[in-house]
Amino acid sequence: MHVTYEPLSPQYRADPFPVYRDLRDHDPVHFAPESKCYCVSRYDDVLSVLKNPEQFSSRAMFTMLMNGGEEAGPALSWDLIKFLVRYAIGVRLNPFKFITARNLIAADAPEHGPMRGIVNRGFTPQQMASWEPRIREIVAEQIAPLAAGDCYDVVRDLAIPVPVRIIAEMLGVEAERVADFKRWSDGIISGATGERRSNRFHPETVRTILELNGYLRKIILERRRHPADDLISTILAAETDGDALSVIEIVLFVQLLLLAGNETTTNLIGNAATALLDNPDQLDRVNKDPALIPGALDETLRFESPIQLVFRTARGGAEIAGTPIPDGAVVALLLGSANRDERQFDSPDTFDIERKTQGHLGFGFGAHFCLGSSLAKLQARVALEGLVPHLPRLQRRTTDRKLVDSFLVRGSSRLELDARASM
Repeated sequence: MHVTYEPLSPQYRADPFPVYRDLRDHDPVHFAPESKCYCVSRYDDVLSVLKNPEQFSSRAMFTMLMNGGEEAGPALSWDLIKFLVRYAIGVRLNPFKFITARNLIAADAPEHGPMRGIVNRGFTPQQMASWEPRIREIVAEQIAPLAAGDCYDVVRDLAIPVPVRIIAEMLGVEAERVADFKRWSDGIISGATGERRSNRFHPETVRTILELNGYLRKIILERRRHPADDLISTILAAETDGDALSVIEIVLFVQLLLLAGNETTTNLIGNAATALLDNPDQLDRVNKDPALIPGALDETLRFESPIQLVFRTARGGAEIAGTPIPDGAVVALLLGSANRDERQFDSPDTFDIERKTQGHLGFGFGAHFCLGSSLAKLQARVALEGLVPHLPRLQRRTTDRKLVDSFLVRGSSRLELDARASM
């Protein structure tokens, strides 16, 4: 059976799971000619690649997400010259360092370990646990309109503001910039993985980069002069084996935090609410026993992974499931497919909040396992604790699901609820 699949195409976005199954059954190492990627769909194969960073470099995360799928820098053009000049003048950082700086998501050993060690200082278990009271305050504020019977959008009113406000407070930025953080996050997603990806110098993408990088540079330099009790100050003060992050490397890390920390948590909350509404029996169980909420979140990470795929670059002599992979080829690891692999999980297309989900790849695996996974699950747990008691009396205003425009992240852009007619 011939399977057609392109990981970057919006064609499969509405419901990718049938084609994932076809790939697993008939073409588990599928070459996508338009994307120039080898797509790996079975759980064991995806896990094997994630376990082998020596053979499969994370460099592809830069290539595919930040460089338009090209390994080399963009060709000299008037648009590139204008961007470099605007970056140098507006952000007041060397734009060439932006291209060559180390980036945590795309770094390999030996660079990755020290970088991870530095940023880990801001994500200790004690620090993450200390945020729970503040998260509860924010969730209570965001749930209040729902409790009052107002029209409610789970994404707009809960799933977006909770992680955005927490990340902003962790970074120590002004409360009035929270809306800017969400706008910048959306701009990064669209520019790197959505409709604007085809134009590296799309005006909105350029504006996002200039505004965000310029703002972060100002905050970083201010914290260097006057340290505070926040994540940026912690990273500035940290060193691992004599290594420290440069200003532009901290800028890149915060951009990653906006993408991974903000979007992942938002979509985890939204996807969990959607799955519970789609499965009333599971909603009834978790409503009667809130202790099942952590299991419901792990099942959501497996069932509808907020991050659907990651990329790796093959190094000489690489092979996946007996298929030779050319040196320098990009490999797309389909986490969303691996988490639905019936070879690993029984009845994988069934949402079961009491399933044994150990080993799911919703947060990745290995050296690049999601840095903020514990914070994301904490925020999502508190959010569901506030939301679930209301869900049984609510129904979706429309059955049409509008998804985030991205090949990377999966989640609803809205989830509007009304009281059930019988209530």
